[in-house]
Amino acid sequence: FLMVRRPPRSTRFPSTTLFRSVYIYYTAETNNVIESRLSRFVRFDQGTTIDPDSEEILIRVEQPRNRHNGGQLAFGPDGFLYFGLGDGGDRFQSQDRESLLGKMLRIDVDGGAPYAIPPDNPFVGEDGHPEIYATGLRNPWRWSFDSETGVLWLGDVGNERWEEINIVVPGGNYGWPILEGKECAGFLPCDTSTLVSPI
Repeated sequence: FLMVRRPPRSTRFPSTTLFRSVYIYYTAETNNVIESRLSRFVRFDQGTTIDPDSEEILIRVEQPRNRHNGGQLAFGPDGFLYFGLGDGGDRFQSQDRESLLGKMLRIDVDGGAPYAIPPDNPFVGEDGHPEIYATGLRNPWRWSFDSETGVLWLGDVGNERWEEINIVVPGGNYGWPILEGKECAGFLPCDTSTLVSPI
């Protein structure tokens, strides 16, 4: 998946800013290790050409299996980069905030090297990775921001019975593998008190 940097609808970036970076998510296998990478490349020729030698890997995530590797990325209306990762075929990763798998991530690619954490990310200062914006996802491979409201709509892959459409909110836990859709999935105790249900 490829994302070309464009000025978002935000006062964080002046309209005249020239963005020369391209962000690419891909999964590679090296020495029998499967790894997902979020990388930044330099573009030139008015954005039509990418320099393959300019790769800067921002995030590396080892994958337990070569499925449910998720991978969509997009800039939100707030100017931050959102990055969805599947559970890698290991369902229990989705509820573990020490893992980036099964999550929606949110980072500031302009605020630090190689990136910064937005200060209003929901788990800043808590246990786990501060990049995490939402948890409990199975394989969030397609999602988008509503062009009028800015709401983040996400399609998540079901296990056996239910596909999901979710509205993603900061800190939301979308239940996998506690729930599939609105039903108890049978993999963990079915306490739904802190979970966000699909629409």
